[in-house]
Formats: sequence, C-alpha cells, structure tokens
Amino acid sequence: MLVTQADTLGVGSHTKHLIQGCFVIEKLGYLWLTIGSMKLSIITVTWNSQAHIKTLIESVEAACADMQYEHIIVDNASRDNTVQYTARYKHVRVIANKKNVGFGAANNQAVKEVTGEYILFLNPDMQLTPGSLVTLVDWMEHHPDVGLVSPMLTDTAGNVNIHALPRRFPNIYELVAQILKLPHVFPRILDHYLMRGFDATLEQDVDSVRGAFMLVPREVIDTLGWGFDPRYFIWYEDVDLCREIWTMGKRVVYTPVITAVDFVGQSFAQQSSVWKQRQFTKSMLLYAQKWEPWYKWIWIWFVRPIGIAMVWVSNCIARM
Repeated sequence: MLVTQADTLGVGSHTKHLIQGCFVIEKLGYLWLTIGSMKLSIITVTWNSQAHIKTLIESVEAACADMQYEHIIVDNASRDNTVQYTARYKHVRVIANKKNVGFGAANNQAVKEVTGEYILFLNPDMQLTPGSLVTLVDWMEHHPDVGLVSPMLTDTAGNVNIHALPRRFPNIYELVAQILKLPHVFPRILDHYLMRGFDATLEQDVDSVRGAFMLVPREVIDTLGWGFDPRYFIWYEDVDLCREIWTMGKRVVYTPVITAVDFVGQSFAQQSSVWKQRQFTKSMLLYAQKWEPWYKWIWIWFVRPIGIAMVWVSNCIARM
C-alpha cells in the first residue's frame, strides 16, 4: 500500500525504496516485540471435548493472570459442538481439522504457529488454579537446565491422582506384561514401572510424566523440530518426548509447586476397548523399535496380535 501511494505521488525510485525499507523495518520490529513479549503459548488438542472445554479455557485465563499468553486449540474433527463452543472465546485461536490426524500431529500443527518463550501442552480435560501458570513459568526461568516440567495432578477433591503420576521408562518385559494384561493376575508386576510408593509431595527428577500437562522451553522444541514425534498417532508420544529431552542432556522434573485437576482420559472413554488396545500396542511397538534393539522389540511385535485378540474375546464374552 505504501509503495502504491509513493507511485501515485510521483516520488523517485530511491524514495520508494526508502519507504519500503521503513515499512519492512516497522513490521519486523512489531514481530520482534510480539515474540519477545509472548511468555507462554498453550496448545490443547480436542476431540469431542465440549463437556470440559469451558472449564479449561476459563481456568487457563485465571491461571495466566496478567502474564501475556496465547491459547491455540486444535480440534480433531469432533462430532459434538466443541469447535462452535470454543469459537465463543475471542482470545482463543481455533484450528479445526476435517479429520482426526492424531494427538501428536495436531499438537505439531500448533507448534508451527506459536510465538511464546515457553510451550504448554495441555489436555482439554484439565482445570487449573488461579495464578498457577505464572508460578510455574517463573519456576522454569529459575531452572534453565530443565527441559520439561509437570506439576502434581489431582482429582476434584484435591487428592493426588494415582493414574496421573510420573513413571519410569518401561523395559520390554513391562511392555509385554501390559499387552497380555498380566497385572490382572500379578498385581505387583508393574510396581517398578509405575513407581509404587512415589512421594508426590517432593520435587524430583523423573523419567517421564503424563502428556496431559507438559511445560517445555521453546528452545527445546526448536532443537527437536517438533513437539511430538509425528509417527505416534496416540499414546507413548509423551514418554518418547521425555526420553528425547533426557537424551539432549536436559532434565524432566515433577514438582508439586502447583497443582491441576486432571479428569483423565475423557476422550478415550468414547472409544471402544479394541480400538484402544490396537492403538496402544501400535504406539508401544513404535516406541520399542525407536529405543530398543530388534531382538527386544520383536517380542512386542509377536505378542501384540495376542493382546488385541484377548480384548476382542473379552468384549464378546461381556456382551453374551
């Protein structure tokens, strides 16, 4: 527009180039100020999440207080009114996918758009406390050696949610035990993996945390080139990210400095158990193939069809 006006005024080419240069500098300066002042980018992936999205969005706003933030919601072709409902909030940007591209891929869509110094991967079935994100971002700024942090996740009564505690990186035996549902027969077989006896009141380094709430410095994501390895559709992308961060020489930390309510797996509850077992074991195999030698991950490949068949038979019996 400025160039067109310069042409209309009949100014020389030197003047036109000067005007263009000033315009570009102005735009670059504005972009630099925007990126530099944006402290936190929050990414939420939804799928039929209308029941909880209002609570999430409003609690995020209160949790950020006066900190500058952006909230991008990527919807994976919900069948309910998640997109229409979310669109009511003018400060939230919505990306509506026409098909379900998976959890990791949807997060990666938003990663390409964000400008914040820190990125928070936050599930839609979460509720935050006022000022909590200001506290956690400040904590991160005082711990530059940390590549990912996650807080204490609780139920609605404020009790520690035992299903949302940190876990160790699983070995092949523990992966096989999960596929074959061995904990139903041997309840303590996964105690090491599940970190039984974990003291949730202590801040500590951990192998991995749940993907429901992951705060990561932007520089870590830029180094990796993605938020989550795009090969995972759902499940194990969070464990994989934690392992990547440890490999980079950064720490993964659990801290009770803040708490957040995790309603745990509300979208998963809408899927059949056979679908969940198929996707869960597929991602498990991908994880094992990425991090383990072939003579270990081959066991996952071998028992995976057995595990899926077990769930299918169990469903058939339940319907009889």
